[in-house]
Amino acid sequence: MSTHIGAAPGEIAETVLMPGDPYRARWAAETFLKGARCINEVRGMLGFTGTWRGHPVTIHGSGMGMPSLSIYANELIRDFGAKTLIRIGSCGGMQAAVKVRDVVIAMSASSVSTPSSTIFRELNFAPVADYGLLRAAVAAAEAKGLTPHVGGIYSSDTFYDERDDIAAEMTRHGVLAVEMEAAELYTLAARHGARALAVLTVSDHLQTHESLPAKDREQSFGDMVEIALEAAFD
Repeated sequence: MSTHIGAAPGEIAETVLMPGDPYRARWAAETFLKGARCINEVRGMLGFTGTWRGHPVTIHGSGMGMPSLSIYANELIRDFGAKTLIRIGSCGGMQAAVKVRDVVIAMSASSVSTPSSTIFRELNFAPVADYGLLRAAVAAAEAKGLTPHVGGIYSSDTFYDERDDIAAEMTRHGVLAVEMEAAELYTLAARHGARALAVLTVSDHLQTHESLPAKDREQSFGDMVEIALEAAFD
């Protein structure tokens, strides 16, 4: 047992999907895993382990933002032996070609700062996805008839960001979308020799101000979970 995860030894799989919302973790586990059982509920951060096509899988919430994800990713890798961590979550589109409901697969994740920034000091470390996972996720999306957007995203420190100039520069430099966790996940995976990827669904758009209606989210997020699972076991 670790500080923030109450699972017993052996209850967490080597492959972990990480939505921000613990209730989305429960929905995904009940929808896609066989024999899913709750293995963590410390501080309300739910985690479930079951199987997908015979493969053990854990789906565990990360909370919102890089500091929260850093806690859970560190403990999943260090204390429970997780080797593949895939973020599944929502993001805000930043390019005109990136539409609400689209899937974004993050090749890299820029940030202003992360919990790991103090380690690098003056170095601007470039957090990137595991190429094998990325390639498999693109293939899985295309097999479903989807055309994913693949490229750089922006991991923001703040949800209510009042720095319009940062968003403008991200857009000008081709950043596909904004979310709040992937940069730290990619950094931690690099540090610990794990594999990481972020597969995201565009739930709203910074330019058009469109937003995905709540009733339509389940199917769109379902595509994202299936892509992540297919990529993990390619």
